[in-house]
Amino acid sequence: MKKFKTDISIIVATWNRAHLISETLESISNQTYENWECLIIDDGSKDNTAKIVDTFVSSDSRFIYKQRSKKYSKGIPGCRNQGIDDAKGDFIIFFDDDDIVHPENLLTCFILLSDKNLSFCRYDKKPFNDNIKKIVFQKIKLPYSKVFKIEDLGKMITGDIPFASCCVMWDKKCFQNERFNEELMYAEEWECYSRILAEGFTGLSLNEVLYYNRKHINSNTGEFQNNNKVRKNSKIKATILIVKNLASKGLLSSGLKKFFIRLGFTLKSKKIIQNTLKATGAPRTEFFKYLLGYNFYFLLRPIFVIKGKLKRL
Repeated sequence: MKKFKTDISIIVATWNRAHLISETLESISNQTYENWECLIIDDGSKDNTAKIVDTFVSSDSRFIYKQRSKKYSKGIPGCRNQGIDDAKGDFIIFFDDDDIVHPENLLTCFILLSDKNLSFCRYDKKPFNDNIKKIVFQKIKLPYSKVFKIEDLGKMITGDIPFASCCVMWDKKCFQNERFNEELMYAEEWECYSRILAEGFTGLSLNEVLYYNRKHINSNTGEFQNNNKVRKNSKIKATILIVKNLASKGLLSSGLKKFFIRLGFTLKSKKIIQNTLKATGAPRTEFFKYLLGYNFYFLLRPIFVIKGKLKRL
């Protein structure tokens, strides 16, 4: 069996994905860059996930299957943290167990990260559903990219420059002092990546689709959009953690303050609004204004919607 040098550690957290994970692992097998390991951390699957994964492990030593250790909490964050701790590569990337990876994903990122001054490479993703029989991959030439610095952190927080969990290759040094918060069951990558970027790491942002995410109601995002209480509460907790971290580093700008307050209204979370105002040292009059608005938001929201539509005319 051919031996490969481990430059990149791919971490795949999985749970009951026997019906989908083979497509994901097949897309990893088809990567044009070959020097990788794929750590598949099983969160306690009750279906045939282990049996499906074994067909890849037995034929390719780069695939490594492990059950989540009791040292780590149940959930994606715990599985990913175990993967980080076990990773042998100089670079780390996370893929979900139901998505498809562009065959030139690893090669593109690895070449661009050969510049030692760069610590990460983010790229775009494109959603698909099961009605699509086959994804047509576009040939990657010289992707347009721009340098992402700490001055761009606000754009990451607001989603203007999205940092999806599976759309970033990281230099392993970025996780030297950081791990995913294992108490979060949604928005854990948003919270974790914001901490990493707040340390001042510089990377690249690509205007290129290198990842295809499957849309279905059983995904974490699908559950959040359907108002799942666990996912929503996790987003609220992640938001408050980000606010506190940014404030501690002097990075909570006036623009981000407005963003978080709006998010508090959207998520119907008084805690977000209160924590944001407290973190920015807002006067009592501002607390009164926003909390009064929060209590009567159900009456004010239709007016805001109408005003927004009028602005777009």
